[in-house]
Amino acid sequence: MSLSNIQKFFPGAVFPIICNGPMIGAASAAMAAEVSKAGGIGFLPCAVDLTEGSQFLNQLDTGLANAREHIGSALPTSPRLPVGIGFITGHKSIGLFAETALPIIKKHSPAAVWLFAPEEEVKPHGTIIKALRGLDAPPAVFVQVGNVTAAREAVRDGADVLVCQGVDAGGHQFRRGQGVVSLVPGVRQMLKDEFPEKEIVLLGAGGIADGHGVAAVMTLGASGVVMGTRFAVADESVYPDHRKQLILNTSDGGTETLKSPFNDQINNNTLWGPLYDGRGVIGPVHEKFLAGASLEECQRSLKDDYTPEEAVKAVNTWAGTGVGLVRKRQPAGEIVREVRTEAVEAIKRVASLV
Repeated sequence: MSLSNIQKFFPGAVFPIICNGPMIGAASAAMAAEVSKAGGIGFLPCAVDLTEGSQFLNQLDTGLANAREHIGSALPTSPRLPVGIGFITGHKSIGLFAETALPIIKKHSPAAVWLFAPEEEVKPHGTIIKALRGLDAPPAVFVQVGNVTAAREAVRDGADVLVCQGVDAGGHQFRRGQGVVSLVPGVRQMLKDEFPEKEIVLLGAGGIADGHGVAAVMTLGASGVVMGTRFAVADESVYPDHRKQLILNTSDGGTETLKSPFNDQINNNTLWGPLYDGRGVIGPVHEKFLAGASLEECQRSLKDDYTPEEAVKAVNTWAGTGVGLVRKRQPAGEIVREVRTEAVEAIKRVASLV
C-alpha cells in the first residue's frame, strides 16, 4: 500500500499521519471520531473476547455506530467508516473471528483493522486478513510489531501498515523489542531487501508524545506515528481520572515507568503470553519488587496493605517513557492539530540547517 493509498481508506487524512492507539480502557468512539475529523486516523479500543454475545463484541458494534454519529458529515463521503478497530489476537476465542467479529465489520465497514499479540504457537493473522480481503469494502490492515522478525511475518500475512512500536511505549509490547530509532530503519531495510514489490506504510510508536518525536520518526522512514500516552489524557479518553492525573504528575519516564511482565503478573493477568510485557507507571508495589521482594510478596502486599479501591489504583496505569512530555488535558482533535503543526515546524527548522 502506497502512502497515497492511505487516503483511499481515509480521505480526510493529512500527512504526517497521526493515530491514537487502540487502548483498552482509554480509547473511545468519541476519541476515534475526533482524531479522524482532525485529519488523523482514529481507533476504537481493541476487542479481546470474541465469544458470541461478549461485552467486547457488543462494545465494538455500539462503538462503531457511535463513531458514525460523531463524524456525521464532517468528512468526505466514503464506502468505509473513517475509523479503525483492533483485536488482541492472542485470546483463546480468536478462532471465532469469522463467525462473530466479521459480521460486525461487514455491517459498519471500518476503514482499518489493527491486529496485535498472537500467541507464539497460534498464527491467526493470515487467516483473519484473508477473511477481511473478501469483504465488499475491505479495510486497511495495521499490524503492530516490535522487531524485524515480527514485521517480516506480518508482511507475509498480508499487512498493509506496520506499526513499529519501540520499547519506550506504554502498555503492552514485545518483550524482545527494539527502540524505535533502530526498529523503523531495520524494518524499512528488510522491506527493501526482501519485499521490494510491496508498498507497505510504516508508522512509528513508542515514547512519541509531541511533534518533535513525529519529525524524528519521519526522518527514520515512517509516514507518521501512533501515540498512546498523549491521548490517554485526552478529554474523550475514558481512562479513569486518577490514572489521567497520575500521568500528568509523572515527569521522568525513565525512572518512573517500568517495562516488565510484573505489570501483568501482579494481577495474575494471563491474557498476554510469553512474547509480551507492558510498561506502566511505578508505584510503591513496584518499588518493593525493584528492591528485591518476590512476586508473591508483592501480591500479598497488594492484598493486605491496600483497600480494594486502593489496590486497583496502585497498578496498571500504562504509560510510555514520553510521559513527562504530557502536561495537559486536551480534546483529541486539538492534540492531532497541535502535534502536526509542531512536526512541520521541526522538519522545516532542521531542513534549514542542511
